[in-house]
Amino acid sequence: MTQPSNKDPFLLLKEKKSAGEIISSLTAYDYPTGRLLDEAGIDFILVGDSLGMVFAGLEDTTGVTIEHMIYHTQVVARGVKNALLGADLPYHSYRTPDEALENAQRLMEAGADAVKLEGGTSQIDKVCHLTQHGIPMIGHIGMLPQRVREEGGYKKKGRTQDDAERLLRSAKDLQQAGVGAIVLESVVPEVAAEITRSLKIPTIGIGAGSDCDGQIRVIHDLLGAYPWFRPPFATVYADFAGDLEKAAHSYIKEIQ
Repeated sequence: MTQPSNKDPFLLLKEKKSAGEIISSLTAYDYPTGRLLDEAGIDFILVGDSLGMVFAGLEDTTGVTIEHMIYHTQVVARGVKNALLGADLPYHSYRTPDEALENAQRLMEAGADAVKLEGGTSQIDKVCHLTQHGIPMIGHIGMLPQRVREEGGYKKKGRTQDDAERLLRSAKDLQQAGVGAIVLESVVPEVAAEITRSLKIPTIGIGAGSDCDGQIRVIHDLLGAYPWFRPPFATVYADFAGDLEKAAHSYIKEIQ
């Protein structure tokens, strides 16, 4: 059983929030990417269940299993020495508090420094169970990719007063339950800003405006490595897909 540690894995992120410095975060799914991002100075690296789409070609994240997450966490962890390394609990891996604890412990044993699960107030019993057993936790509210089929697509959250209040309440409940940071995904920027101001712990935004304490992006979006879909909030800084195609064409010419 994982025992509580005296070391706070979120210390750097909290210090950056206090100093008003932006927290940098990207996803990684393999050893070289994890190592390169770590050496570049990224603060928080997440082994996200987004790997189901950009790595495995699935329609969404619901087909990712705990075994997939354990494997990718193991290989990324080999390259990460300095950054906070988080790992997602995938769909249907935390249906009960005990199931959540068992699978969170497996991710920690695979090399994660912290574990993330989706959902707010409705998940507090599981979050409390994990934090009480020494699992450093990351929350995730707003648009929840694991519920995309239930909700019929990816939808912006916080558009109504009731929804904005629900998100703020969830964020405060997660903080009270002991999470060290919260991802805000596809939240109306004004609501994300209010949540960020209301919390002592850091918020990490994705499609939630620029007023969060940090930003996270899927590495394939940053690199232009998944050209079939690019979210509107992601800036593309490279053309890996184009460069790979050119390299393949050059190789074909060479061997011919």
